[in-house]
Amino acid sequence: MKTYQLKQNLTQVYENYTQEDFTVWKLLFERQLELLQNLAADEYLQALEKIGFTASKIPDFKETNGLLDKSTGWKLEVVEGIINESDFFELLSKKRFPATTWLRKLNELDYLPEPDMFHDVFGHVPLLIEPKFSAFFEGFGKLGVKYKDEPQIVQMLGRIYWFTIEFGLVKSEGQLKIYGAGILSSHGESKYSVSKEPSHLKFDAKTIMHTAFENDKIQDKYFVIESFDQLYESMPLIQQVIFESMAVI
Repeated sequence: MKTYQLKQNLTQVYENYTQEDFTVWKLLFERQLELLQNLAADEYLQALEKIGFTASKIPDFKETNGLLDKSTGWKLEVVEGIINESDFFELLSKKRFPATTWLRKLNELDYLPEPDMFHDVFGHVPLLIEPKFSAFFEGFGKLGVKYKDEPQIVQMLGRIYWFTIEFGLVKSEGQLKIYGAGILSSHGESKYSVSKEPSHLKFDAKTIMHTAFENDKIQDKYFVIESFDQLYESMPLIQQVIFESMAVI
């Protein structure tokens, strides 16, 4: 997967969106929201409503940044695509989330070689206004900055990111619900993730940090948190596992 260099002062040029772009956003938004009404975490659905995203309008980053800044201090940083780990950690540590501004085409609604704006914005951005989740995200970024020159630690942090922020599930009133952006933005994986087909494992940071994943296929296992409080409160254990690992590197 191609990695892009982080460039300064990139902006969303809203007037460049085409009618196809608006059609794609509307189709993706409507079908995914219908699916997620009974599958997504309540926190996500409430955050989506608060942030004001609708099917009829591609989000305007200036408006979104105003809402994020007032709630948790986060902002969107426009990028061309996936950036390197060091830049990614640096942005998160400063409460900046890297987001693309391009949308997939009508003939590729269900498969992309790399994440587009629908994944980045519909999947990730709403929960940035949730205090505990966004604090966990920021703390994750700060750890990444601190250990960016330690490949083994970066790999372990990547696993935390993958099994929580991208593909995490939460148990709510006895039911599995989705909060990971990779699932929230995926029509095919939403129902599958909470079905009986994959494994659902109790959240444990140490286990996750030693669990490999494959990023080019649908997941066969998901880790389940009890609440966003549990996710936020896992930071000390994550740091402890890092200390233990550093001792043997």
